[in-house]
Amino acid sequence: MSSPETTSRAAGSTASTGSTDPRPAGTGHERLTPSAGGDGFRSSWAQLDGPVHIVDFGGPADGPLLLCVHGLGGSYLNWLPLAPLLTTTHRVMAVDLAGHGRTPAAGRRTDVLANQGLLDRFLAEVLDTPPILVGNSMGGMISVMQAARRPDSVAGLILVDPALPRPRGVRPDPEIARIFAGLFIPRLGAAVLARRRTRFTPRELVDQSLVRLTADPGSIPESALAAMERAQRERGGLPDADQAFVGAARSVVWSLLRPAPLAHMVRTVPQPTLLLHGSADRLIPVAVARNVAAQRPDWRVEILDGLGHVPMLEAAELTAGLMADWLGREGREAAERARRPTTPAAPALTPLPAVGS
Repeated sequence: MSSPETTSRAAGSTASTGSTDPRPAGTGHERLTPSAGGDGFRSSWAQLDGPVHIVDFGGPADGPLLLCVHGLGGSYLNWLPLAPLLTTTHRVMAVDLAGHGRTPAAGRRTDVLANQGLLDRFLAEVLDTPPILVGNSMGGMISVMQAARRPDSVAGLILVDPALPRPRGVRPDPEIARIFAGLFIPRLGAAVLARRRTRFTPRELVDQSLVRLTADPGSIPESALAAMERAQRERGGLPDADQAFVGAARSVVWSLLRPAPLAHMVRTVPQPTLLLHGSADRLIPVAVARNVAAQRPDWRVEILDGLGHVPMLEAAELTAGLMADWLGREGREAAERARRPTTPAAPALTPLPAVGS
């Protein structure tokens, strides 16, 4: 989960290029269309009962495919510092879930179950190989759900501070609990989010959220801060953005308050898995990761000392190094399964024009 102020949703269709291969990996190429303007990497839209924004950070065309799935209130921007550190050996992509980033709700639900269904369609209709899902927070929860329900669609899991059930006796951070409790009051949550945008600048909102998300807000690269600030500005132009966030947030909380189904998935998910978790995470206590480690001795669980909820932003090099080590060791079989077919099942897309940020 991310705190409400990190929500980043963009009006319109902007993005662009920078990949070594002109084709996003997928059989549903006819569903993919380019967009204009952007951040110096390839971006496309898939039509899945509405537009879905996809970013291709690049990497070898035949490299194992990593698909990044952001957390509550996040977007592809959460992976900006991490992705370039992995693209020398892996193909790295990111998807914006409904009601997040540049993917509008467009009449679709934005709760966890609906977005897991959207991810399932994306894997089935757009990609031509089962990827390794890299999920942070809510994205980790959704990735576990996808891997458990459709195991053939996922080669492996890399979970970064995933939103998973707390063990008994572990209480949430009081401030975080108060913030999310407010989202359950009818009409209050969205109103508070809207009011905060009139009281604080986009950069102030970003800075405030990073106090809760990170152990050291000063560790976030300026380039990532600038992108998050821009996303805050864009978000203010979408009238339904706050309602979409509230709907997603409520569903995450309900999934954690009624943990039996999710806990069963954690115990039984079959894919090789790496779990990274910051020891100073205020949103998802580190006790969650330690509890998972006891239940799943076959998983590699790394506790990241002194880091918060978004280590891929706080310590991108450390996070990338641990991921690369796992991919070359315990996750090697998953990485091989995540390689694209030698002969793609669908025709190539026309290359997109290169547009820098």
